[in-house]
Amino acid sequence: MTDNNDYVSSEPLIEIRDLYFSRGSNQIFKGLSLDIRRGQVTGFMGPSGTGKTTLLKLIGGQLKPLDGKVYIQGQNVNAISRSSLFELRKRMGMLFQSGALLTDLNVFENVAFPLREHTKLPEQIIRDLVLIKLEAVGLRGARKLMPSQLSGGMARRVALARAIVLDPMMIMYDEPFAGLDPITKGTIVTLIKQLNNVLGLTSIIVSHDVEETLSIADYIYVISDGEIIESGTPVSLRKSSSEWVQQFLNGYPDGPAPFHYPAHEYIEDLLVGR
Repeated sequence: MTDNNDYVSSEPLIEIRDLYFSRGSNQIFKGLSLDIRRGQVTGFMGPSGTGKTTLLKLIGGQLKPLDGKVYIQGQNVNAISRSSLFELRKRMGMLFQSGALLTDLNVFENVAFPLREHTKLPEQIIRDLVLIKLEAVGLRGARKLMPSQLSGGMARRVALARAIVLDPMMIMYDEPFAGLDPITKGTIVTLIKQLNNVLGLTSIIVSHDVEETLSIADYIYVISDGEIIESGTPVSLRKSSSEWVQQFLNGYPDGPAPFHYPAHEYIEDLLVGR
């Protein structure tokens, strides 16, 4: 296996600067700035509703920020032409939480779909590429199965084969471990790390699964209330003195993120109407 250090660069692949984004009156990001290094597995963690999936959509140009910039390889995603954005997206793989397989196509055709849409390769080359990618995720023998015949973990692995079939420079994973049994989680963790190393990818993972993310990521950003609470390597985050980070990593029910939603005094509420 190729050592990922061969691909890791001190230069960022993605630069996010002073990013602001809102949905209605709900401010999601408040001047967010961060870098994603080439060749690394970068994780984003934080409570539900903090905008982690929204951040992936901003990186992919599906959403536009109210203010701030998102640069990929020095290109401002929101300033380039529509055609240039489409070309850039071809170099981005995406693994959705649901897998998002096309239900009327078998495994082979699901993986072949991006090749048929975006290339003019001859059928024999398409066949070889699809089988190579399915072999990489351990499902070459399942190529004739329909999505309805797959387990949740198998569907996630087929979706991963599809995400890498165009040999992208980066892959974004939206909750890749959600709903999986421990064995399948371990399989997906191993695949993400191996593919990142062997293919020289840059991987971005959004996840609530603390142990899996800590085991696989080179660098992690912990996000809450529109801002970065803390960032660092898994080792440094485990040693963090931040009560908020420790609450999140250890799953404490109460702390800086309170158990109780803000309300009037309990006794006062009980006495109302008496």
